[in-house]
Amino acid sequence: MTTDRASVETWVADYLAAWRTEGTERLADLFTPDATYSPSPWAAPLHGLPEIEPWWEAERDGPDEAFTFTHEVVALDGDTAVLRVDVAYTHSRWRDLWVVTFTPDGRAEFFEEWPFAPDQPDGHG
Repeated sequence: MTTDRASVETWVADYLAAWRTEGTERLADLFTPDATYSPSPWAAPLHGLPEIEPWWEAERDGPDEAFTFTHEVVALDGDTAVLRVDVAYTHSRWRDLWVVTFTPDGRAEFFEEWPFAPDQPDGHG
């Protein structure tokens, strides 16, 4: 499979569906078994589904978590996509950049998130 805007859009839709679904079973459809997931450029990366799954569960409030999500694919280079993401929860808002590298089967082997909150515009706490 070629990494193009359509395949990235499908992956993002599947990511959101997985986030809104109880459990972590859908993660194997999104990430390779040995994927690297960095929740921020400063956090230690998670390696493989056995590390990603418990982190994923701990970060969510559950399938009924209220938030809005918009995104834009801002760059594609080979098998890597960069997305600008805006997420608004009831009590917080985040603007992120996602850097995602895909395998030929459409799953992510590398995911790095650069999250910024409005009260941290320069990335410093």
